[in-house]
Amino acid sequence: MTEQNNNPFKNLEGNLKDVPPELRKKVMNDVAAAKLIMELSNLFTGNFASIIEGMMKTK
Repeated sequence: MTEQNNNPFKNLEGNLKDVPPELRKKVMNDVAAAKLIMELSNLFTGNFASIIEGMMKTK
């Protein structure tokens, strides 16, 4: 019963610990790789809608 009364959000108010530098570097590299993939996919797929729309319009 006491486990149900504990509020896990009160644990968030505690002191924050520093992240080890090697873990921080790995996370930042992963974020950079994900951003690169998103930008490349947008480069190759983002303009298809405007290209098709431009082809369908008659002048």
